[in-house]
Amino acid sequence: MGLFCTTSLLAQTGKTVTGTVKELQVPIVGVMVKEEGTDNSTFTDDNGNYSLTLQQDNAKLIFEQLDFPIREEEVLNRSVINVSFTKEEEGIQLKDVVINAGYYSVKDKERTGSIARVTAKEIENQPVNNVLSAIQGRMAGVSIVQNSGNAGGGYDIQIRGRNSLRREGNEPLYIVDGVPIASSINSSLSGTILSGASINPLNTISTSDIESVEVLKDADATAIYGSRGANGVILITTKKTSKGGIRAHVESSMSIGKLINKLEMMNSAQYLEMRYKAFANDGISIYPTNAYDINGTWDQTRNTDWQKELIGGNAFTNQNTLGISGGNDNTSFMLQTNHREETSVYPGNFRYKKSTVLLNINHQSTNRKFQLIGQTLYGVYYNNLPLNDLARTAYTLSPNAPKLYNDDGSLNWENGTFTNPLANLNAEYLSKIESLNSSIQMTVNLLGNLDFVNQFGFNKSINNEKKIQPNTIYNPNSTSGSSSKYSSLYLSNYDLESYVIEPQLRYKAELKTIKMDGLVGMSYQNQNGETLDMNGNDFLSNDVLKNISAANVQKISNHSITEYKYLAYFGRFNINYSDKLFLNITGRRDGSSRFGPNNRFANFGAVGAAWIFSKENFIKNINWINFGKIRTSYGTTGSDNIGNYQFLDTYTLRNAVYNGSLGLAPTRLYNPDFSWEKTTKFETALDVSFLNNKLNFSLSWYTNLSKNQLVGIPLPYTTGFNTIQDNLNAKVRNSGLEIELNSNLIHKNKFKWSTNFNITFPKNKLIEFPDLESSTYANSYIIGSSTYIKKVYTYTGIDQNTGLFTFKDYNSDGAISSIGDKKGIVDLQPKFYGGLNNTITYKNLSLSFLFQFYKGLNYNFISNSGLYGHNLNLPVEFLDSWSTDNRTAKYQAYTSGNRSEALSAFGFYKESDQAITDASYIRLKNITVNYQLSLSNKLQLNIYATGTNLFTYTNYFGYDPEFLNIGFLPPLKSISIGTKLTF
Repeated sequence: MGLFCTTSLLAQTGKTVTGTVKELQVPIVGVMVKEEGTDNSTFTDDNGNYSLTLQQDNAKLIFEQLDFPIREEEVLNRSVINVSFTKEEEGIQLKDVVINAGYYSVKDKERTGSIARVTAKEIENQPVNNVLSAIQGRMAGVSIVQNSGNAGGGYDIQIRGRNSLRREGNEPLYIVDGVPIASSINSSLSGTILSGASINPLNTISTSDIESVEVLKDADATAIYGSRGANGVILITTKKTSKGGIRAHVESSMSIGKLINKLEMMNSAQYLEMRYKAFANDGISIYPTNAYDINGTWDQTRNTDWQKELIGGNAFTNQNTLGISGGNDNTSFMLQTNHREETSVYPGNFRYKKSTVLLNINHQSTNRKFQLIGQTLYGVYYNNLPLNDLARTAYTLSPNAPKLYNDDGSLNWENGTFTNPLANLNAEYLSKIESLNSSIQMTVNLLGNLDFVNQFGFNKSINNEKKIQPNTIYNPNSTSGSSSKYSSLYLSNYDLESYVIEPQLRYKAELKTIKMDGLVGMSYQNQNGETLDMNGNDFLSNDVLKNISAANVQKISNHSITEYKYLAYFGRFNINYSDKLFLNITGRRDGSSRFGPNNRFANFGAVGAAWIFSKENFIKNINWINFGKIRTSYGTTGSDNIGNYQFLDTYTLRNAVYNGSLGLAPTRLYNPDFSWEKTTKFETALDVSFLNNKLNFSLSWYTNLSKNQLVGIPLPYTTGFNTIQDNLNAKVRNSGLEIELNSNLIHKNKFKWSTNFNITFPKNKLIEFPDLESSTYANSYIIGSSTYIKKVYTYTGIDQNTGLFTFKDYNSDGAISSIGDKKGIVDLQPKFYGGLNNTITYKNLSLSFLFQFYKGLNYNFISNSGLYGHNLNLPVEFLDSWSTDNRTAKYQAYTSGNRSEALSAFGFYKESDQAITDASYIRLKNITVNYQLSLSNKLQLNIYATGTNLFTYTNYFGYDPEFLNIGFLPPLKSISIGTKLTF
């Protein structure tokens, strides 16, 4: 790469430098030109020209553009500096990538903390509904699992392991443009269609609105968030403004999605043979009147693939984006809108619709002493799904079950012998979720390098849900299906509103070889939530079923109002010696309304240090090492994620009436003395670049110790309550090794090949748990083992006399029981996980593909299967059933369900080590082909095709090794095509 500069004039404060920036003689728009050591900057215009008035003598200009290494030029005695970029060079220079660290930004090569980053360029063409799907497999130490194949579902996210014994206690902190948002959206009615009734708050954000995603992992990075940083912090930064003339872009894409995998189920002949054997094994020769599948009621020659009929459809997605940006040196803006529509794989016209509007404005005064940044993101989506997921029915319904429709198009109930699964489509789950996230940041230069920064943030989330159950979901000849009197409507309204104010003072100073910067500030957050759940039934007509006032019977089942307040004081000090030694100190004092007066405040803090050893003389002479840094950090973060009012003596209204008044009843036993969970974190890491920066390697080792666990301590039934909130003196350690390898071994003018690899080896262990054996957690945990363990029955084979499963009788009492014999230990902690991404570019054509991989055990199909021989279909795997002619079979003898000993053996088997198997996989998570066509200097066209989840290599027995809840739809695979026009 070449850089040529011409013309001269003495550089003095107040003087103006002008020039042109080009690539191969073509002007480049939007290159940032900045005076080093100041906030004085500008951008090149449509002709590549810039003009910058200097603020200091002996100035140096920094030229920065995403597609090129950063260039630095001493002004000296020049007034015109022209820059020419070319893409051909022998080596690759490390860019001074600036990373968002929350309350401050830091150059990647100078950071002392552990921060993972994914940019818009890496995820922009992916046809996903939530950015979390797009970053799966791209970050070391970050485990993400999608909970549903339906749009609008949730995700399980763990950053460096499971710190808390409570599932909800492991959720990270989400920050969108500096504003903290709830880790989940409350849902009362989605549990039958969305696994775990889980709705992720990022669902209302379009991936096209996102500039970058940073994940803060270690103490140095997270301690500035104090009590909320124990489980990591996810920072979402939306698209920023741009200068240098008006620019617009239009993007449109469409995709088609299907099931990743279908199970090979028994056909009718195989299924009926299983049923015949089951009754024969139970000594039953006359089939029951309700055994419609084999007693002649149903056609025994009919064979239906219910996976194809119920969940085998195509989910079509259309997405359109329109954006415009521009401005001058003082004021710039970004306005973008996005609309997405997605159908489902179910029969029927179910649809998901999402719209977002993003507005960012950046204004600074001519003298650069005042800056105002405003950001607003509004998102709304409508989700219309069947009330119940059809996935479980798809693999359990008898293959010879009757047809779905009568000849006249009405639903077939087969004279009352058939529960038609399509009747579920008459019942709907409807939700409308709105989210508004706004922030205003004002910066005022008070004196020299002292700035006052004040940020105000506002977030509002609303979830309005409906569960509609008309009587048409029942057989019309039954009592429940005869009249709209038996129709029901359930409503849930959830409203969460939060604002945060964060005034700060920031200071920078430079003394020869020492650079210092610091900040002090406070944070005050107020959050108010309200939930109203009500239902109605006995409607005059289904035409008014969506209006609860039309119900003759109405009931409010829950109405709660909550308030949460949070106050913090924080500070940070960073010192940089000769650009090679760095020290970062952070402290924070937090107060939370979720704790009683005696424990309301707690202190958190961290220290991080880094040494760029490649700048030492004894390393400079080693030509093949271009950059080397050792960094380490230690500190304490915490968690107040326990819900509101847990320390108070609270009451609720009851329906019971006493002396003409409604009664009150306590909702819990209160404990005013529980306090904060705390996590101590330590990390040490090595970052090295070799071979002209073509090979970059990072190795991180971490250990986190979580203590003072906040859990519900189980209580005796005589208390009238299940648990009491308290601190458990248990300690959980998460340690691990993270390896990242990035290469740009081929970087020529026409051909480039880059590779990004990450792998994580996590280790979780329960270190202490006083009186574990005498507690109710005795069957869940073992000291010295991970918190991912499952206690299971140990399978010992099939009894050749009975044909039934047998298990190890640990206590030798002649019977199998959970207390005495559930002694087998299986660890579901992943052995390792990670991803491998490649990007190959030839001229204007690029190909990128990401492989995601996982190594570990998990539950298989057996854990959720139906009884072998009952009136539920099974995969062909279960044809291998014990009989006198097949004594080496894998599964016990079939039973119709009339033998208690067979039922018991089956129940134990589902909770045995046989229900857990290797769930390792390698998945082609994403593959994208993109062609970029420059129609003119200002007009650019991108055409792309993307595939998601197209290929999975695994030996796992089930729908999907990543998604283990067989009763719900797993994530889909999809193919999309799209175009983007920029002008």
